[in-house]
Amino acid sequence: MATIFSKIVSGEVPAHVVAETTEFLAFLDVNPLTMGHVLVIPKKEIDYLFDMDEESYFGLTLFAKIVAGGVKKAFPCLKVGMAVIGLEVPHVHIHLIPMNAVSDMNFSKEKLTPTEEQLAEAAAKIRAEL
Repeated sequence: MATIFSKIVSGEVPAHVVAETTEFLAFLDVNPLTMGHVLVIPKKEIDYLFDMDEESYFGLTLFAKIVAGGVKKAFPCLKVGMAVIGLEVPHVHIHLIPMNAVSDMNFSKEKLTPTEEQLAEAAAKIRAEL
């Protein structure tokens, strides 16, 4: 069964895309920890990060690094945190989160609920910096 991320890749489910290659996709988390929180995924549906072949793994990591640079410029912060948890959606995904404090990476805290307009503006800001 296709994951929500595969449905985003296929266009069945809309997303606020910030970057895309033939193999990878980066889009905003709709319930971010901080504004500018991006998810980076391989387009190929793979459940577990360490099941990826080396070329895809390194490609995903490099793509995430590029996107993180755009996130940091668009949402000035001390650092862009990176997390891989992978329990909620069985599709490899890297979280890129603008952070000014360790607590910005606390996944148990209440998530933000931005409007579609706020998400569209955030995505445009990141795209402009890539």
